[in-house]
Amino acid sequence: MSDTVTLKINGRTITASAGSTLLAAAQSANIYIPNLCSNEELTPYGACRLCMVEIAHGKRTRMVASCIYEVAEGLEVQTVTERILNVRKLVIELLLARNPYHPRLLKISHELGVQASRFKEDVKGCILCGQCVRTCREVVGVAAIGFKGRGRTRTVATPFDKAPADCIACGSCAYICPVKVIPLEDKNNVRTIWKTEFPMAVCKKCGRPFAPEKQLAYFRKIANLPENHFDTCIQCR
Repeated sequence: MSDTVTLKINGRTITASAGSTLLAAAQSANIYIPNLCSNEELTPYGACRLCMVEIAHGKRTRMVASCIYEVAEGLEVQTVTERILNVRKLVIELLLARNPYHPRLLKISHELGVQASRFKEDVKGCILCGQCVRTCREVVGVAAIGFKGRGRTRTVATPFDKAPADCIACGSCAYICPVKVIPLEDKNNVRTIWKTEFPMAVCKKCGRPFAPEKQLAYFRKIANLPENHFDTCIQCR
């Protein structure tokens, strides 16, 4: 079996790795497809639907999410058609109703020619892309947060909305969030995230706080490191 496939995107012949997604193939060829929930470090998810494209095998065409649809030999893909643009405009209007202020969403809406959302504002901030949940589960490996509720009431939350027992306060969820709505604060040797306070470890050389104690304990455990491995910060090692 070949390790590569040949397909066409917007009329251009593209060679892509077998098993890769249409979004990845387009990006490797410098073809822009807007997206919010995709990240190369995470399992493809298909949440935001901004990356919809139109594919054709022969005369049959259909819409697919390019971030979860794999490339195939002979596939023909269009990334900008009237049908695609209508879907993207609808999606960005729905997202703007939840978060009408973030620069990244406003940039995409401007690119699509959307001046404002036709839908009633129900400002939540979170756009339910799932990157924070997937990062916590797939990258960090603790699954301290997840989705709660359905439809308009769906949110990202900790179990039972209480202090997350498994959270190590690493901040990966806040870092990965494309619209930066997960509050994280480091103050007075304490990191506050998910409405929970986590003491920070203090460097034994310079005296500066440099990481949550719980995060370092987790790293020592999974890597089988000695107890004093994180006594000093990176700058003092």
